[in-house]
Amino acid sequence: MTIAHRPRVLIADDHPEVGARVSALLAHHFVVLGTVADGAALVSATSIAHPDVLVVDICMPIMNGLEALLALRDRGACIPAVCLSSCIEAEVIEAAWDAGAFGYVVKTSIVQDLVPAIHAALRRERFVSPAVLSAVADRP
Repeated sequence: MTIAHRPRVLIADDHPEVGARVSALLAHHFVVLGTVADGAALVSATSIAHPDVLVVDICMPIMNGLEALLALRDRGACIPAVCLSSCIEAEVIEAAWDAGAFGYVVKTSIVQDLVPAIHAALRRERFVSPAVLSAVADRP
């Protein structure tokens, strides 16, 4: 696949090392448009960069990832998103779906789950890290 045909990804994560790691991982499969460090910057950058898909950390300063997705949706943006989080609580996953996310990847599973999650999001299909599903299933 040529660069011109690869989907364009915008990353939002407030930890520079995570953003760099995600960017390096995704650069082999997608065109990485850049990384922003908060939800407000994500909303601004989205209107400038016009990504095909978003990779969004849930916990960020100024505006969290879910608030940013809701703000984008309120502006009429229909960009598929994959949320990144360390949290495996069912309520947080439901909040991600409610905000319009198609994917939910736990940060410990980024290497194996993020690329498949992005492909699923581009098809408008849901993806949840298997580690999250098994952890939720194991709870009483």
